[in-house]
Amino acid sequence: MTLLLQALINGLMTGALIAVPAIGFSAIFAVLRYPNFAIASYATIGAFAAWWANAVAGLPVVPALAIAFAVTGVVGVVAEETSLKRLRDNGALIVAIASIALNLVLENIIRFIFGNDMKGYDLPLARDLRFGELRIGPQQLQSLALSVAIMAAMFLFLRYTRFGKAMRAVADNPDLARLKGIDPARIAIVTVFLGAGLSGVGGVLIGLDTSIDPLTGYRVLLSVFAAAVLGGLGSIPGAVVGALALGIAEELALIAVPATYRTAVGFVAILIMLTFRPRGILGERAT
Repeated sequence: MTLLLQALINGLMTGALIAVPAIGFSAIFAVLRYPNFAIASYATIGAFAAWWANAVAGLPVVPALAIAFAVTGVVGVVAEETSLKRLRDNGALIVAIASIALNLVLENIIRFIFGNDMKGYDLPLARDLRFGELRIGPQQLQSLALSVAIMAAMFLFLRYTRFGKAMRAVADNPDLARLKGIDPARIAIVTVFLGAGLSGVGGVLIGLDTSIDPLTGYRVLLSVFAAAVLGGLGSIPGAVVGALALGIAEELALIAVPATYRTAVGFVAILIMLTFRPRGILGERAT
């Protein structure tokens, strides 16, 4: 029973970390209608930007997160405007393949600048909190709190701000939104900035839990994609639900199978969901 409860707690923690980049992935998909796999490199760029701010410049974690968000958002917009935007008229598949190539290019630029060695954030060591036989790391709780705060801020932005409502309108029907005076091109730039920025913040949260290297984003790409598919591609609440469900499933799977098979959980989740409910848990349209 203790093992099961510990797996559930670890699953919630893992799901909360995956949810942030999954929201960014879903936001870009909802507005631009293509899966941007370059979010893996965006997550890595955010992780390294925050590492520089924290370990080199000596800033605390929260300002480092803000720097990671801004840096990654700018990189995402520049990459979108200079490469992916030109390919949108050729269809979602072409842009998706180009985003994979872009991901490899950015990943190798990071490797060229920072090298291949693992790096860690400058954080104080702290003992795990114990509740009976259950253990929770203080850093896990801090990352969970940051993740929940980011998700709440994103919800309020989409629900109550003018830009958020415009993003939802373009995601639902770009032609109708244009008739209402909304500029889809401007909304697309803001969405890419937000999506890339959230992916970068997700990379930082993942790095805070362990360490970072040029493959930090690549290692969670499948989990992020699986979470978005599970929740429903293009659905922000769905990305959160999918990430939590996937995180719990991955941790529960470790009770029965070796850790080397953990990645397979994401593939199985995608296959099951696409077979029985292609729209995902909260998706509203088949895509």
